[in-house]
Amino acid sequence: QVQLVESGGGLVQSGGSLRLSCAASGSISISSMSVMGWYRQAAGKQRELVATITGNEITNYADFVKGRFAISRDIAGNTVYLQMNSLKPEDTAVYYCNFKRELLIPYNYWGQGTQVTVSS
Repeated sequence: QVQLVESGGGLVQSGGSLRLSCAASGSISISSMSVMGWYRQAAGKQRELVATITGNEITNYADFVKGRFAISRDIAGNTVYLQMNSLKPEDTAVYYCNFKRELLIPYNYWGQGTQVTVSS
């Protein structure tokens, strides 16, 4: 049974920084076809993609976080990070991590979410 456990959310002032972590527990195989990502869902809005990183370190970012957020991963520990800088009130949301692979032995795991609140 694989579980994703997020941490690092909280309350921060506009312009501040936070670092989110997502640790995968249990047996999970990360390959070049795996995609690890962060999504967010603000109150009353749909969940949206924030950033992804593949098993071979290719990253992708939503336009609204480019230059401010950075996704990375700890290969040994199956942990994914999201460094968030220059936070804005509109970044306030519940942030979810996701580990997904559509080929080989497919999987799609979600974390429970961590609240990020940015005050103005």
